[in-house]
Amino acid sequence: MNKAKNVKEFVERIDNSKKVNPKDLSSDQDLTIGIMNLISIEEHLVFSGAKTGKTSFYDLIEQVRELRKTLMQKVIPQYEGEVWCISKHLLASSMRLMEVGTKQQSLGHKEQAYELFNQAYDLYCLFWGLNMNMLNIEDVKWVEDKLEDVKKLSAQADTIVKNETNEEKPQGTLARMKAFVRKAVDCCIE
Repeated sequence: MNKAKNVKEFVERIDNSKKVNPKDLSSDQDLTIGIMNLISIEEHLVFSGAKTGKTSFYDLIEQVRELRKTLMQKVIPQYEGEVWCISKHLLASSMRLMEVGTKQQSLGHKEQAYELFNQAYDLYCLFWGLNMNMLNIEDVKWVEDKLEDVKKLSAQADTIVKNETNEEKPQGTLARMKAFVRKAVDCCIE
């Protein structure tokens, strides 16, 4: 197979090879949502077992976990270091923030909900960036826990610059991941 010329071509090749019908929701995107729910089921089984004292809830965890691991291997067939575990936690955190956002929305706290939804999407984008080898370790820098540094990095991630083709190009790792997911992992292609 020839080397992809750019990230978009790479994503299109992978996406097309995994779709049954090119007009369907991306298989991998569907699968990640299913994996998120399996992670949540594992969590709920633990809490249900603890709350009720019934070990039968704990006994189901292993089956759900094995299914989740098998499905994750379809999305993350190769990885190095802690990528597998980081990926699981990115998906779990994304799902949990969506759930909390939905609860805030139902309470009428729309701004808080919107912020949580955006944070969930940020984590989801990081998941894809990590698993498509788009994150450069040089982009990841240690930041002291100072509010002004966090604000500066946040502003950098939100900054848009013009490149030589006059297209808007996001700066910052998170901004690039979000732009990538918006364009390349589009679930609504018709």
